[in-house]
Amino acid sequence: MGEMRRRMEKELKLRGLSPRTSKTYLRVVYNYARYHRRPPETMGVEEARAYVLHLIEEKNLSRSSIIQAVCGLRFFYQKVLRQAFDLDMLPLQKRHRTLPQVLTEKEVAALLEAESNLKHRAILMALYSGGLRLQEVLQLRPVDIDSAGMRIRIRAGKGGKERYVMLSFTLLNTLRTYFKQYRPEKWLFFGKTKAEPVNPRSVQKRIGKAATAAGIRKKVTTHILRHSFATHLLDRGTNLRYIQELLGHKSIKTTMIYIHVSRRTLTEVVSPLDRLLTTAQLPRE
Repeated sequence: MGEMRRRMEKELKLRGLSPRTSKTYLRVVYNYARYHRRPPETMGVEEARAYVLHLIEEKNLSRSSIIQAVCGLRFFYQKVLRQAFDLDMLPLQKRHRTLPQVLTEKEVAALLEAESNLKHRAILMALYSGGLRLQEVLQLRPVDIDSAGMRIRIRAGKGGKERYVMLSFTLLNTLRTYFKQYRPEKWLFFGKTKAEPVNPRSVQKRIGKAATAAGIRKKVTTHILRHSFATHLLDRGTNLRYIQELLGHKSIKTTMIYIHVSRRTLTEVVSPLDRLLTTAQLPRE
């Protein structure tokens, strides 16, 4: 797949897809060719359908993994080979709409308290204080922390979209201590060397251990802190449009999911049963 891979890499770069997405699409096409033991350019929609069914029925991959595979194959045939490709023949699976898991404010405080390592505690604080994605935090540079304007510049936003979020005073004080101890250079949160950012897997492992130490029974991931940020702002009356901008959502519909988990929206509505009890005497046994 040497020549095809080079052509695909070129198309991915021309369209400005993120390194992560590019790597995923390349892996999809590589595995597709490996499964059929044929060059991908010699196959068509029927082979693509057979491969996706293999992923569903035999590999039992998650819905998100299936969607990634379909998107990768669509990109290859449409953008690289420039072939007419009937999208209905290789449809995207519908996503089940599930409500996000969130932590209470007390649980977030306990989680941060349980993380003893200064660098990882600062990472968790950054995730929660601005509702950032993990990759956005790991791509931060020291110059992105604007202490004068009390804001953080997000360069690595989803879809290449830059934005600013507020800089928490508590996070700023923690970062000042962190700067003195770690002296970051290229990356704000560096890994084994200062030339590379922290490995995301190490952050995921640390947050799991911190959650266990804090006695939190929920399955805690870094993205839960982003969900908790949005929900807690909504609980305290922050305008939904403002939350949308902070999270970097393209559509307000994406942000509206937090209405369903916000305690404020539930507590403001009085159950008709409670109103009934104030106006009538129910029969007793």
